[in-house]
Amino acid sequence: MRNKLILIIIAVSVIISLIGFWYYQRNIYSKEVLKLEILASSEAGFAEETEYVVKYKNNGNIRLEEPRLVFEYPENSIVGEGKLREEVVLGDIYPGKEDSVIFKARLLGSEGEVKKARAWLSYRPKGLKARYESETSHIAKIKSVPITLEFDLPSKIDSGGELGFKLNYFSNVNYPLSNLGIKLEYPADFEFLKAKPQSLDQSQWEIGLLNKAEGGRIEITGNLRGKVEEEKIFRAQLGVWQNGEFVSIKESIRAVRIVTSSLYISQQINSNPQYAASPGDNLHYEILFKNIGEESFNNLFLVVKLEGKLFDFQTLKAPLGEFEPGDNSIIFDWRRISELQFLDAQEEGRVEFWIELKKDAGAVTPQDFNPVIRNKVYLSQARQEFINKVNTKLEINQKVYYENEVFGEEGPIPPEVGRTTKYVVNWQIKDYYNDVKNVKVKAVLGKGVSLTGKIFSDDAKLTFDSQSREVVWDLGDMEAGKGVLSSSPSVTFQIALMPLASQKGETLELIGKSVITGEDQFTNRTVSGEASAINIEGVVQ
Repeated sequence: MRNKLILIIIAVSVIISLIGFWYYQRNIYSKEVLKLEILASSEAGFAEETEYVVKYKNNGNIRLEEPRLVFEYPENSIVGEGKLREEVVLGDIYPGKEDSVIFKARLLGSEGEVKKARAWLSYRPKGLKARYESETSHIAKIKSVPITLEFDLPSKIDSGGELGFKLNYFSNVNYPLSNLGIKLEYPADFEFLKAKPQSLDQSQWEIGLLNKAEGGRIEITGNLRGKVEEEKIFRAQLGVWQNGEFVSIKESIRAVRIVTSSLYISQQINSNPQYAASPGDNLHYEILFKNIGEESFNNLFLVVKLEGKLFDFQTLKAPLGEFEPGDNSIIFDWRRISELQFLDAQEEGRVEFWIELKKDAGAVTPQDFNPVIRNKVYLSQARQEFINKVNTKLEINQKVYYENEVFGEEGPIPPEVGRTTKYVVNWQIKDYYNDVKNVKVKAVLGKGVSLTGKIFSDDAKLTFDSQSREVVWDLGDMEAGKGVLSSSPSVTFQIALMPLASQKGETLELIGKSVITGEDQFTNRTVSGEASAINIEGVVQ
């Protein structure tokens, strides 16, 4: 019995020794034997060529045979052969040997998106049958996407009203982008009517190829319904189709809000009872009055008192009234107006006058923001106060330079047929009185003029429709006094003129008149301003 136990112990020891030897042979190499790493920048520009250097080194004392390197590009990358996984067969890696392999790709994705590259190197140590593998990875973040995708969409609309809006897109990427598409997501209760160009399925558009400094526009018309004060969200994505998958690279989201007497004294200005005035307007006031009682009135006086620094009292005209400059009142009496002499039950009458608003009320201060003009009307014992909001004043200053410090001078002056001369366009804007949303500047480039893609500004959202030749600068929201009490928002961009033989000796238009528009948040009106077109005379040789 004792001998049998000894034999069992010996057998178990041998088995444990064999298992230990096998385990030792299999695990004699750790990850530190072969050092593997990917060297590349931690940030990558959209569609810019990114170089990955896969570096490896044998830190052991044994030759590593039959090495195979597998590199996996980040998803949605643009690579030479179109395959996202590449395998390279290497020569034997001797002790102490260090080498590297370079892989190149262009990364696609949205701004801030993280892209991961991976590498595996498998090998067999000399004298062993088992294969080993080392693995590493690299993370890079897309730092910017120089593509503009912006809605030209009102912020408010009546429920059930027809809504027409535009989606502008523009590429300033230094690489031609192909297989592009746009997807639109509409809010609930939006009824699609038509689009230009036509869509694939009312929500998708095929863009195809987009080179640097090229862009376009999609125009959509539909009906939008909803509850008052309800917000409806429109979402657009511009992306690349790869292997049947839509890869979003730019997104834009905009919201639209649904928005929606017997009076003894009423009033209308320029035939509008809710008129929003603008600096420089000529105002035609009509004061309407009606007897809604049972008894008649005799020998009435109607007094209108005007209040507001924007009134230009030198322009006031009241043919049937008397103006009192001391308190800026206009007095209408019964001796000149028959309805004031005798106003029977349910009868009505009217008085009128004209006055202009100042184009420039002088230096602007924060106290001048959200300006109003008001007038009080007194008729017998009745009193009524009317307050009319005043639109802001938007200004656009358009200048064109040849000599400039931003991009330098290029081309002959005066321009010559068949040769390119480059100019710089500068836009500066001012907003005087009220906060404004959805501010845009638009202008059409002249015949033979193109956009070069060179833009100087802090994150200017500039788009260009290659067909209509319209340049659009989307400024978004602006605070009152911007450009008046603080620095003016501005953008500078380069244009190129190549005159045709048919234009020889003509006056050429470089850029048409620029128009700035916005939605005044104080008056809820669309406001605008413009600057003249810029031409060059007697130019082509």
